Amino acid sequence: MTFDLTPEQDQLRDAVRALGRRYGHSYFVEKARAGEHTTELWAEAGRLGYLGVNIPTEYGGGGGGITELAIVCEELAAAGCPLLLLVVSPAIAATVLSRHGTEEQRKRHLPGLADGSQKIVFAITEPEAGSNFHRLGTVARRDGDGWLLNGRKCYISGVDEAGHVLVVARTEDSSTGKLKPALFLVPTDAVGLTRSKLDMEIVSPENQFLLYLDDVRVPADALLGESLDAGLPALFAGLNPERITVAAMGAGTGRYAIERASEYTATRKVWGGRSIGSHQGVSHPLAHAAVQVELARLMIQKAATLYDAGRDLEAGVAGNMAKYAAGEAAALAVDTAVQVLGGAGMTTEYGVATLLGAVRAGRIAPVSREMILNFVAQHVLGQDKSY
Repeated sequence: MTFDLTPEQDQLRDAVRALGRRYGHSYFVEKARAGEHTTELWAEAGRLGYLGVNIPTEYGGGGGGITELAIVCEELAAAGCPLLLLVVSPAIAATVLSRHGTEEQRKRHLPGLADGSQKIVFAITEPEAGSNFHRLGTVARRDGDGWLLNGRKCYISGVDEAGHVLVVARTEDSSTGKLKPALFLVPTDAVGLTRSKLDMEIVSPENQFLLYLDDVRVPADALLGESLDAGLPALFAGLNPERITVAAMGAGTGRYAIERASEYTATRKVWGGRSIGSHQGVSHPLAHAAVQVELARLMIQKAATLYDAGRDLEAGVAGNMAKYAAGEAAALAVDTAVQVLGGAGMTTEYGVATLLGAVRAGRIAPVSREMILNFVAQHVLGQDKSY
């Protein structure tokens, strides 16, 4: 067992940290407030190879794993730039394509995902079913040599920035008559696909959308994989990378908040010329938050290591635990940072209150803390299923 990064991973961490700090949180907030995207940061990260670290080298990627992508997610977040589309496009879409796409689909999409010139977003959540794919209402039916898709999706990130959306639908199994999940690569400009932006109380340059699919026709090769049998394993292939990279982004955000607060409290002097950080009522909450963030980072490292070793079942448990721990730690760190900064903590200038909405959402999405506790109770503690 080792807790040391490889020299290559160390170099990646240092390089991504330097890139993130050149842009910084003020850039992130300015883009969000202007209704713009972090186009420049994304493009530079792509040129430098950071967006494709987990994509096989034969498709233009770095040949690494989710461990490397988690480093990218964490370090950009630690610089004040938590990019949600890193989770959606490189972690989910690229992993699903790498593992279960056809060779033609991999050649068509992975190089663009690796260099940042292409983004693919992910659509599973629905207004009625949430993320319960057993109850998904979006249905794909054969139409000649193609497919017709009908349904609704909600909380779909970054549709306005992407060329394709990976839609989870249900198809009829001709042998059983039952519906089973399948994934489709749908162009975001497809006829019949419309979107409506959701106004969110989150300071972010990445937007959320409702999607409406009304007789959206796609060709046969839009079906991900060689057959319908690829649907279920492809769907699950994206879930562990999603949880691990969301957790990494949360841990990085927690580190950013603690660093900002620590710099302030070490130099701010009010009572008797001593820094406010010398008071335990200030330093202890910050130290407690730092401990929680570091514990989350350890679980993220474990989950990513298990996933990259192909131990999917164990990675599922660790990934869920990492997401839970990082969500709680990030929310605690940002809230604590606001508290110890006092009034300054609520200003845009000090750059911590701007993250309150995002870290609160991290306790809900992409899977809520309660569903993770259900998972752990059932699969780790051996309790009866509660839902």
